[in-house]
Amino acid sequence: MNRRTFLSTTALAATGFVASFALPSFAQEADAVEPVTVVVPDLTIGDDTAPIEIIEYASYTCPHCATFHDSVFKALKADYIDTGKVKFTYREVYFDKFGLWASMVARCGGSMRYFGIQTLLYEQQSEWIAGGKDAMQIVENLRKIGKTAGLSDTDLDACMNNGEMAQAMYEKATKEAEADDISSTPSLVIDGVKHSNMSYADLKKILDEKLAE
Repeated sequence: MNRRTFLSTTALAATGFVASFALPSFAQEADAVEPVTVVVPDLTIGDDTAPIEIIEYASYTCPHCATFHDSVFKALKADYIDTGKVKFTYREVYFDKFGLWASMVARCGGSMRYFGIQTLLYEQQSEWIAGGKDAMQIVENLRKIGKTAGLSDTDLDACMNNGEMAQAMYEKATKEAEADDISSTPSLVIDGVKHSNMSYADLKKILDEKLAE
């Protein structure tokens, strides 16, 4: 996805796109409680002391990201992340409300389940998005994925209706994407240098050259 799409969705969020996730009771009680600082943790796997750091920016509604996950990330994880050569951080980009909803379900499982739910979201992307026309059907599809990963209805209700978390996630994602000048997904930041989408062969060449330095 490109920068024009990314910037246009920024306007959607600023005009109430994020606020729509809260339950009615949240709006009624907002004035009666103190503001809560919501912490949105980074999503990282691999050895913290690995010689190479990769940050991926991606969206769950991006077809290119689903292809990257299947053809590049799985091999990257096996060859470099699991072997202690790469510390990998996944950063969510929200082009639409469905991508944000998917991220909320993935995060609902906590850090231990996040990347497992991520795999389900990418492998079943075309099925759960279902053409993007029926929002309620998409919600139900996402709930099914969450339940497949072991989440309960109570867990999913709490996560998908957490307006404060949705707002904090959006603000974090926007700030980080702007800081790294992200204009398309998937994008990789390898030891501070931004790269566009690439094949596994091209990524492997970059990593092997860095490891040989």
